[in-house]
Amino acid sequence: MYIGTSLAALAERDGGRPLQPLQRFQEVSIVAKAVLTISSKNYGSWSLRGWLLAKLANLEFNEEVVSPDDPAMRAEILLLSPSILVPALRHNGIKVWDTLAIGEYLNEVKPKAGLLPADAKARAHCRAICGEMHSGFTSLRSALPMNIKAHFPRFKVWSRAQGDIDRIVAIWNECLASYGGPYLFGKQPCMADAMYAPVVTRFLTYDVALDPVCAAYCRCIMALPAMQEWVAQARQEPDEIDELDAEF
Repeated sequence: MYIGTSLAALAERDGGRPLQPLQRFQEVSIVAKAVLTISSKNYGSWSLRGWLLAKLANLEFNEEVVSPDDPAMRAEILLLSPSILVPALRHNGIKVWDTLAIGEYLNEVKPKAGLLPADAKARAHCRAICGEMHSGFTSLRSALPMNIKAHFPRFKVWSRAQGDIDRIVAIWNECLASYGGPYLFGKQPCMADAMYAPVVTRFLTYDVALDPVCAAYCRCIMALPAMQEWVAQARQEPDEIDELDAEF
């Protein structure tokens, strides 16, 4: 294309068909929708965290579901080994796995979503409790695995798992008192709420007794439209993992 050549001249050269530069630009610049790889919605706690983060960030994405029959997924769900397969986010040619990394990435590309608090002190606090959820509470995970479709009234919680529950309740009470609720860091849900959302489902499944403040927080999380969507789809899953459906 020579400098100074008009669009009309180019159109004439191309057989008289008028060019539509804006349309051409839009067609070229279209980016494929993000893809989030997850596992079972009934059992997959880390999948729930990644999925909820994407929802809270208002990211448009397609789901890619790995069957629980996949050996890597079964090992992940049964807490036998970690997996880098789920959750995993592909967005704009970038692949991010690990729930915390996905949350940090989404906070960068969707800063207005408020996944992390604006205040530096609150932001540091949020990252700290997210990190604690990410690396800790192993007794709770093993004794009370996520199982949305199940309900175990008067479930016996052993001492080590109860220690994890006590710590989580302390975290929630501190945050709700410090930042005014109804979510952990104020008026809108953030990364911390996504990280602790699977714990909320566990407390409901295993009939864990909570103080009124924490019980109200659980109701608030379960009332989120995204959580209602996840739970509804989890209840429709036909697949069951016998090891997680036994009353123990």
